[in-house]
Amino acid sequence: MSKYRLLAMFDGFDPAIDTINAIKAEKLAGVSVDDITVMSPIEHPDIDEILGDRPVNIQKFTFLGALFGVTFGFFFLSSAQASFLVQPQGGKPVIPFPSNFVLMYEMLIFFGVWTTVFAFLWMSGLFRKRGTLYSEKLTVDQVGIVVEVEEHQLENTRAFFNDHNALEIREEKA
Repeated sequence: MSKYRLLAMFDGFDPAIDTINAIKAEKLAGVSVDDITVMSPIEHPDIDEILGDRPVNIQKFTFLGALFGVTFGFFFLSSAQASFLVQPQGGKPVIPFPSNFVLMYEMLIFFGVWTTVFAFLWMSGLFRKRGTLYSEKLTVDQVGIVVEVEEHQLENTRAFFNDHNALEIREEKA
């Protein structure tokens, strides 16, 4: 079965909130609040409260980048110091840890920042193929609700959005 994405546009936040509440009350079979994406010209705290917390995974990439930075910094500095004309003199260590800690900390920050930037760009959809499901009216004064449904739910979803006074309904095959 193929999936479809529907965009229903509303003339304000009140009809969009009513539609989201109706979906939340399970009046649209097969669609939950987790399947909804809201497109609007501004943020609205009421919609954020209704939709609930959404997962944000960028901090996981930041943590992995920082962890890589510390380990890479340690092994890079240690291998460079240990293999470069090893000539221990008078009790001096071959790999001095106190000075390496500062450089390892800097590598932690360096890789943490860069993985955060690249994760943000990747997760925001910059490198993905753009969908055609968009309207310029959403940047001016209308609010859109995007729902992904199966092919057999398509007619019920259109009727549901029409019952909730959607101004326009667009669809695309996902």
